[in-house]
Amino acid sequence: MGTPLETRESQVDEVLERLYEEYPDSTISLNYSNRLELLIAVILSAQCTDERVNAVCADLFETYETPEDYANASQEELAEAINSITYYNNKAKYIRSACADIVEEHDGEVPDTMSELTDLMGVGRKTANVVLQHGHDVVEGIVVDTHVQRLTRRLGITEEERPGAIEEDLLGIVPEEDWQQFTHLMIDHGRATCTAINPDCDECVLADLCPSAKPDAAVDLASGEEW
Repeated sequence: MGTPLETRESQVDEVLERLYEEYPDSTISLNYSNRLELLIAVILSAQCTDERVNAVCADLFETYETPEDYANASQEELAEAINSITYYNNKAKYIRSACADIVEEHDGEVPDTMSELTDLMGVGRKTANVVLQHGHDVVEGIVVDTHVQRLTRRLGITEEERPGAIEEDLLGIVPEEDWQQFTHLMIDHGRATCTAINPDCDECVLADLCPSAKPDAAVDLASGEEW
């Protein structure tokens, strides 16, 4: 079991320093070439791997190029095109509705504010943050996905459980200049080492700072359950 630093701010600073060194090329792993493609990819990525999303989008983006294309597609047609994605029927509905709103209310352009993005069907704060950061170069929050949620709790950075509450907590302790990269670093480390099941604590560069580190820690702080 590791020992966190005295303050959460110092814990975050040390975690960031080590992960920047460990993952110097950390960035978004979804493939896209414009804001619309980014929005579609992020909607599809909910509870689905980026690898699967990228594979589906390779064909999808050749078939559908504009918001009108998605909005005018039938539910059955679009659902069929993404049927290897989790919850594909719901996501087809979200995409068609969001694109119809983009056409009717935003002159065919993906909006560039949090409020306008989250007004679109299927777009929550996490999705909006990704689109703002990577589509519009606007960083006004921290994307909290399952990796960020898991690692920040394991590392003793937050005790919050819900993504919205975690983000609000993190905004006060993560330096603003690191808000975007914080997510990418957490995702990379979550995939490579700090996995949901059987994390490789022996090879973890953060083990000495982590109160959840095996074998000494009895409890996984992410879940509250015993290892």
